[in-house]
Amino acid sequence: MNSSVIVFPGSNCDRDIAVALEKLQFKNTMVWHKDTNLPKSDLIVIPGGFSYGDYLRSGAIAAKSNILNEVIKAANGGCLVLGICNGFQILTETGLLKGVLLRNKDLKFIGKDVCVKAINTDNKFCNKYKKDEILKFNIAHNEGNYFTNPDHLKELEDKNLIPFKYCDEKGNINGENNPNGSINNIASIFNDKKNILGMMPHPERMVDKTISNNNGINLFISLLN
Repeated sequence: MNSSVIVFPGSNCDRDIAVALEKLQFKNTMVWHKDTNLPKSDLIVIPGGFSYGDYLRSGAIAAKSNILNEVIKAANGGCLVLGICNGFQILTETGLLKGVLLRNKDLKFIGKDVCVKAINTDNKFCNKYKKDEILKFNIAHNEGNYFTNPDHLKELEDKNLIPFKYCDEKGNINGENNPNGSINNIASIFNDKKNILGMMPHPERMVDKTISNNNGINLFISLLN
């Protein structure tokens, strides 16, 4: 399976995702943001980091990069696209995903491991997880507070477009275990066709028990399945 990781000035998780993909035998290519040609890709990853130093808004400048024109074309054509953390922010800035990532509820940067519950596993990204499985992922963001309008929120819930929600270790979903204030404890969303996934937690950091856990590995195995 061919993957491409888009690299921006300020990306700091591009190598992490590359290591995770190559561990699972993806044939990966690193693509610089100024490039105008996208390699033949089954999966495009927009990694975490602080593209362009998060000036203006997180992801706002990166969304105007040359290569994003090709990413948008590929995404609209059905290519699988994964945006992690800053990548999620970039996807909302391009309009490939609806909604916005606001400042965290306490107006502070958060960097820690959190629990999420697998809400929807009937898709290409999550089919190796069990429904309602509780996972531990790392988060590291200042603007992870997902917000959208009531109509879109209803659409997300009704169409099962929310694969992961923040929870506690027992799977309880409420305001007490919502790290950033995200509406309805949303940690990730799909587009209507479920070929584009944006998520604030970092699955690529959870692929090795030696340094964390391997809760993230099934996301990548799902894509290969």
